[in-house]
Amino acid sequence: MALQSPFFGKRDNEPTGLRHGSPNPNPYANTPAAANTASVATVAAQQSASASSAAPREAGGSKLTVGPNIKLKGVEITDCDTLVVEGLVEATMDSRVIQISEHGAFRGSAEIDIAEIHGEFDGNLTVRQKLVIYATGKVTGKIRYGKLVIEEGGQLAGEILFGAVANTKAALIGKPGGLQVA
Repeated sequence: MALQSPFFGKRDNEPTGLRHGSPNPNPYANTPAAANTASVATVAAQQSASASSAAPREAGGSKLTVGPNIKLKGVEITDCDTLVVEGLVEATMDSRVIQISEHGAFRGSAEIDIAEIHGEFDGNLTVRQKLVIYATGKVTGKIRYGKLVIEEGGQLAGEILFGAVANTKAALIGKPGGLQVA
């Protein structure tokens, strides 16, 4: 069997009439050994594709990346497990993870399990589990968090409350029309 050059897409020992564009692009398809090899390769490729498509959903789930120099304004982001912000996002979201890169910025409202801030966040931020602000990160606004890590140089300013979920419920208890505890 001839080796295929990765740069030119043609086989070295193949007759010119059977190269790309011919009615039968695989001249060896009619042999029984080639048919078995092709079907095994097809099954393996299908299994690999289904395993690789299932793996991201289990490991990382759905992921939205807003690249550098991209501006996403006036949206509500839903059903997104991970939001990666490298540009500018002005939105409302309820998600699992937000990652803001060094040159990224998020303005708006977000309820998140885990937030990793290398860039800027401005608005209402509720982090149910862990808020990490790196040295280049700046978070301003109304911030609620479960756990907080601020690297030296990181900035945090605004109305800051510990206990993302607990304090929200506690603040509602006793207010007219607020949370009722049985």
